[in-house]
Amino acid sequence: MLDLLITHATLPDGRQNMSIAVQNGRITEVTEGLQAPAHETVDAGGLLVSPPFVDAHFHMDSTLSYGQPRVNESGTLLEGIALWGELKPQLTHDAIVQRALQYCDWAVARGLLAIRSHVDTSDPSLLPVQALLDVKQRVAPYLDLQLVAFPQDGVLRRPGGLNNIKRALDLGVDVVGGIPHFERTYADGTESVRLLCELAAERGKRVDMHCDESDDPHSRHVETLAYQAQRLGLHGRVTGSHLTSMHSMDNYYVSKLIPLMAETDLGVVANPLINITLQGRHDTYPKRRGMTRVPELMAAGLTVAYGHDCVLDPWYSGGSADMLEAAHMGLHVGQMTSQAGMRQCFDAVTVNPARLLGLEGYGLAPGCHADFVLLHACNPAEAIRLRAARLGVWRRGKRVASQPSPIAALHLPGRPSTVNFI
Repeated sequence: MLDLLITHATLPDGRQNMSIAVQNGRITEVTEGLQAPAHETVDAGGLLVSPPFVDAHFHMDSTLSYGQPRVNESGTLLEGIALWGELKPQLTHDAIVQRALQYCDWAVARGLLAIRSHVDTSDPSLLPVQALLDVKQRVAPYLDLQLVAFPQDGVLRRPGGLNNIKRALDLGVDVVGGIPHFERTYADGTESVRLLCELAAERGKRVDMHCDESDDPHSRHVETLAYQAQRLGLHGRVTGSHLTSMHSMDNYYVSKLIPLMAETDLGVVANPLINITLQGRHDTYPKRRGMTRVPELMAAGLTVAYGHDCVLDPWYSGGSADMLEAAHMGLHVGQMTSQAGMRQCFDAVTVNPARLLGLEGYGLAPGCHADFVLLHACNPAEAIRLRAARLGVWRRGKRVASQPSPIAALHLPGRPSTVNFI
């Protein structure tokens, strides 16, 4: 007897009336119309069953800290960085852990079961690192938390920056991070990329750098990142996050840059909610959107994911752990309203970030982990349009969250009594 059987499901690739069989936390069969005895049977009723959402770029050490020690009055990136500098001396292990655990609860309720979080390594105490390693262990039964050693203040701006990253990796942090455009000079930024990629190659780690988060078209550290990835044989293991300067670069240079990135299978993470909020602040009109060139990068064969980046922290006063919100903004900002474009936006919060994180057993195929989400939508485009309710969320074949169907009751004479939004 099966542990779980999902019937009458629509899958993201368009297949309908599909059944998903689960035994011992793994998917054993995905086929049309399967009927078999199971301890639990769920009739999806033709609705969409998706692999879980994945956030390829987040800052969990600062999440839910909005208003501490004060509000970001200008709403700018630089004031957010300054605010984080003011808050860091007040941080405690327990406070970071409790805020992060609360956010992880939000994530699971939204069907978000894997997060790559950058964690600040600038302070020699490594307090945020130790707190999030604690969180990683606590949430492991229901959420994959991957940590990036992130030198928020720049790895070369302060003595000991590189050593702090090495210590974080020794403690169990998974990925090497960086922020080359925030180093004191362009030359230091270039040097930081070399040092950090060499460290990753030495340790057998992946790389994920905040790169060119700027409106300056001359901020071109992604070129160096692609070069170092190629030189060190890190193909498919390096990600550039933000890359907002590409929005402002001239097309001739980009026509050279994108093929260079493709040569090394460089991953890309755009953060639509934050990029559209923080970039273009020095513009009057016309005002730049600031998000990197997502459609063009996808067309060149690069793996592009959307991240949430921030939720209720010094940089962003919104957010709710909903990756469909990020996909919705990315669809609009990138003008990806074709049928193919909308499907690509859904991929950018599911299969694409899963690939960048190197998640084992992710997907809806026999042998994969039985992790999936039942959405109140009939297809990926509809899921994005409605930011569809998560009717059920399963982890290793066990239901970990559920939400009632969003059917509204109308009290209008002579009109239907309910409205179903699909």
